[in-house]
Amino acid sequence: MYNAMTVDVEDWFQVSVLREIIPYQNWDDQESRIIQNITKVIKLFAEYDVKATFFVLGWIAERYPEIVLTIKKYGHEVGSHSFSHKLIYEQSRDEFLFDLDKSVRVLEDLTGDPVDLYRAPSFSINQSCLWAFEELAQRGITYDSSVFPIKHDIGGMPNMPREPFYMKFKNGNVINEFPLSTLELMGENVPISGGGYLRLLPYWFIRNGIQKNNNVGNPVVIYFHPWEFDPEQPRQKLGFTSSFRHYTNLDLTENRIRKLLTEFKFTTLGQLSQQQAFAKRWPDYATYSNGVHHANGRS
Repeated sequence: MYNAMTVDVEDWFQVSVLREIIPYQNWDDQESRIIQNITKVIKLFAEYDVKATFFVLGWIAERYPEIVLTIKKYGHEVGSHSFSHKLIYEQSRDEFLFDLDKSVRVLEDLTGDPVDLYRAPSFSINQSCLWAFEELAQRGITYDSSVFPIKHDIGGMPNMPREPFYMKFKNGNVINEFPLSTLELMGENVPISGGGYLRLLPYWFIRNGIQKNNNVGNPVVIYFHPWEFDPEQPRQKLGFTSSFRHYTNLDLTENRIRKLLTEFKFTTLGQLSQQQAFAKRWPDYATYSNGVHHANGRS
């Protein structure tokens, strides 16, 4: 079966773990490495004839429009990764809407196509800001991939479903959610979907996790960042845990993506959503004034 390959397009200095060391107002002062890294990614996908979904930061699109145009030229899918990579639960509703509109506008101006896919920075929609889903749907986002059903210090909602689902709002709008993929072990969701987990966990564990999901008809969503193809990127002083998670095994990323492309079938989220068997797996969700609730009453 087909799985989804996704890329979060941001430069090395824009990641959440560096947000206090290199704040937004200092981004223009940093050495950009995004063009060389995104070129590696696009060439790799072309080598395996794979189409992917690229969630592009609006800040990147505004300064390097050629990146968005190249992504589109090679037949990939473009979604929004916000404009300024601010964590959603640290924003007010108005701030979120301003950032979302700004990112969508620059991407649509470049591609000439509607932007209907979104991924929150660091998967940072949580129980305190579930309103973000309703606002996304209101502004034409029909597919979201912001839910990571794990425990994490920045983002993550471990009680959310592991398989794709939809949310339906009072006004009739619907948003379809592609959670980042996990493997359930001893009652806990273990991430297998990429990023640091792809670099830090044994490859055999990642492969087996994908196979187990696919065996029960559940497509897997893989993600990574272009900076993870760049072991030579400038490194910052971080605490032991953050440094370990962020910098360890950067030299393994490209080879592991190659292995995945060799062993499994991948496509875009948009193409994946058109598979009838996949669509039928979405459970029924409803929204209420105080947040999003499962049909059986579990929030």
